Amino acid sequence: MYCKNCGKEISDNAYVCPNCGVKVATETAPRQKNNKALIGFIFSFFIPLVGLILGILGYRDSQEMNDEGRGLAIAAIVISAVTLVINIIVGIVYISALGAVMQLL
Repeated sequence: MYCKNCGKEISDNAYVCPNCGVKVATETAPRQKNNKALIGFIFSFFIPLVGLILGILGYRDSQEMNDEGRGLAIAAIVISAVTLVINIIVGIVYISALGAVMQLL
């Protein structure tokens, strides 16, 4: 690319022209937020299935957003999966205990 002030060739990654010192970099667009990853992380504690789905969608979106929210998406997936497994185990134990109590009656 070329400097708009002096016309010399400069690096495409340059922020200022090394020849004349004029700012050449354009303002970057504001970074997008990965809302699906954030909401998935929050939901992973309360409604794990929704948290898991949003975590997966947030992870997929993070690949298109330069890894923005990738950590939150992974955390949402892990927490949701663990919470779902715990809920299933507790449900099985509860149903088994309820069945045992019903046989005693």
